[in-house]
Amino acid sequence: GRAGRQAPGTVYRCWAAAEHERLAAYARPEIALADLTGFALQAACWGTPGATGLALLDPPPAAAMSAATRTLEVLGAVDADSRVTGRGRRMALAGVHPRLARALLDLGPRAAEVVALLSEQLPRTAGDDLAEIWRAARRGGDGFAARWRQEARRLRRAAGSGEHEVPDDALAGLAVALAFPERVAHRRGGGYLMASGTQAQLADGSKLGTAPWLAIAIADRPAGSASARVRQAVVIDEATARLALPVTTEDEITWRVPPGERRGDVSARRVERLGAIELSATPLRNADVRPAILHGLRTEEVLTWTKPAKDLRDRLAFCHRAIGDPWPSMDALADLAGQWLEPELSRARNRADLERIDVATALRRLIPWSERLEVVAPERIEVPSGSHVRVDYSGEGEQPVLAVKLQELFGWEKTPEIAGVPLLVHLLSPAGRPVAVTTDLASFWRDGYRSVRAELRGRYPKHPWPEDPLTAAPTRRTNRTHK
Repeated sequence: GRAGRQAPGTVYRCWAAAEHERLAAYARPEIALADLTGFALQAACWGTPGATGLALLDPPPAAAMSAATRTLEVLGAVDADSRVTGRGRRMALAGVHPRLARALLDLGPRAAEVVALLSEQLPRTAGDDLAEIWRAARRGGDGFAARWRQEARRLRRAAGSGEHEVPDDALAGLAVALAFPERVAHRRGGGYLMASGTQAQLADGSKLGTAPWLAIAIADRPAGSASARVRQAVVIDEATARLALPVTTEDEITWRVPPGERRGDVSARRVERLGAIELSATPLRNADVRPAILHGLRTEEVLTWTKPAKDLRDRLAFCHRAIGDPWPSMDALADLAGQWLEPELSRARNRADLERIDVATALRRLIPWSERLEVVAPERIEVPSGSHVRVDYSGEGEQPVLAVKLQELFGWEKTPEIAGVPLLVHLLSPAGRPVAVTTDLASFWRDGYRSVRAELRGRYPKHPWPEDPLTAAPTRRTNRTHK
């Protein structure tokens, strides 16, 4: 590794040139990659919390130091000002990671053997049950067992004075849970959820797979995997989990979409949690669910939009586009909920209540008092034949659509307007199919009608096709009924 760097010489690189081109110019320093919890504790013992002021070759990453300091606070090694505590000084003297020192100090000399296991590189043949690995180490006579016994003797001298009169397996679980509280895990579905919020999976066929609770000592996450892979763990119970982490109780009022579902609903619960693990939940009565209801309105289509409701919304949207104030925008109806959904909104407790609201009636509350919707944007308009034809306001453009049979518009030369906007006229065949679309009826009668007449009068001989449509009588009937 030093050839060609210490003095002139020849370097033989035993990898491909293409791979060499992708290599970084320099390896990243260890301080940028390592767990800094132990370093942060030493810095605090030196009187330099956060390692500020130390003449280091490379400064520690701020995020990593912040995470390390938070861990030390949880362990009781530093106070809120990041200054070392008496407990922290004892942890630093233990000669193991601060997490393991916590378990050692809290549980006493009996925990030394477990802590020694956690501080050693375990044999590759070790399974995932740490309690079983402990029993095997006690029986073993190989080099690993010898090193483990030597480290256990050293740690007994550094341990606290307390003793926990519990079985060995329970002691192992408590030690792991105290050292790695964020890795306490509860069974959920086919795997486990850790207190940190990370999903975890045991290997197929693991004897630990039926345990409701685990304290996970070692886990990794394969590249591209959403779940951590459990390497070593101990079976624990809920009481042990509660000793490792503070239990929080919170009133949770949200719009919640259950896992695997698409439709949400109001969830009002008093939830007891261990980190991200939900321990229990009880319904909250008479809770203020309005914020959750509004969130549901903003994120899901929870109202029942009947055709009359959609038509009214489209008319109001047209009025806003064509006129502006005082007609409200229909693009943010949830933000206007207090104006048009009361009093139903205040009475709603869940999704079903929202779905029962008469949306068409509620929308009418947005019509300005000074305006009459039927005058500004009529639902129907009368055409020359005497029919009252519905106007379609649903188009994305500004022009409403009038779809009507061609024969009903004979003599109508000027294209009608609504709120100053010309209608987009869809001229229909007797079968109701569009034969022309125009905003200029005069131009159509003059230039387009002749070709339409030539094409369709043979197909629909029972309907009138006059040579001069401007002087012909408009009709919705056939020639026979018209006569």
